[in-house]
Amino acid sequence: MFVSVVTPSFRQFEWLKLCAASVADQQGVEKEHIVQDAGTGPELEELARNISNLSLHVEKDEGMYDAINRGLRRSRGAICSYLNSDEQLLPGALAVVASFFDAHPDVDVLFGDAILIDDRGNPLSYRRTVLPMFSHVRYAHLNTPTCATFFRRTLLERGFFFDLKWKVIGDQVWMEQLLLANIRMATLPKPLAVFTFTGQNLGATKASGEEAARRRGAASPLEKAAAVISHRWRKLLAGAYKFRDVKIDIYTLDSPGRRQTRYRRVGFSWPSQ
Repeated sequence: MFVSVVTPSFRQFEWLKLCAASVADQQGVEKEHIVQDAGTGPELEELARNISNLSLHVEKDEGMYDAINRGLRRSRGAICSYLNSDEQLLPGALAVVASFFDAHPDVDVLFGDAILIDDRGNPLSYRRTVLPMFSHVRYAHLNTPTCATFFRRTLLERGFFFDLKWKVIGDQVWMEQLLLANIRMATLPKPLAVFTFTGQNLGATKASGEEAARRRGAASPLEKAAAVISHRWRKLLAGAYKFRDVKIDIYTLDSPGRRQTRYRRVGFSWPSQ
């Protein structure tokens, strides 16, 4: 089963090197890595020439979601995903994903768990994923980590691309569209990727909060509270709220060419930035 990974890129070369390496060393699956870049420069072009299965497309775009859409339209995989420059796949993740989809032909979207790390590669938090619920996505936030989200190409064939009206919360809006269409989804209680707190993460910006508030509209406090309580109850049942001894093999700024092992006992909360 062929898997396509799309990465939107713009002047985050040091992080992108780690991201690209984490895709390049995936074993046991046919893959392609499409980097849709808005003008990082010759360093990235040199990197692309030295990594097999990586195709670089440099062109102006209208933001991150336009870049992702462009990459998805170029993709060939039966299974697709997108991975930001500050994210990495864990070893064997794509083979696990391909095997799951092969064994579950009725599932169109798969969510794995994710591990949050700091800019030195140290684990900060383990995020157990539960299936998204429309009311929670709309009135609270998107709980499914995009770095550990994979979907069938058939969604693209049905027109499920990102809405360019939204510059920061396009993934949230995309998920709402999938939920309204009753797309079949599943979770895999296994860490598939890491998300790096770089200090420049788009989701932590003021623009993100403003877009989310505009999308949310005049929701009543009761609606939001009900959605949050239901979501947290489902997370509790899924074993999300506990401490874990985490071991990960990742690329770091100090070791961009070889995975390094990191151990740490971590909790489950979202770290403050």
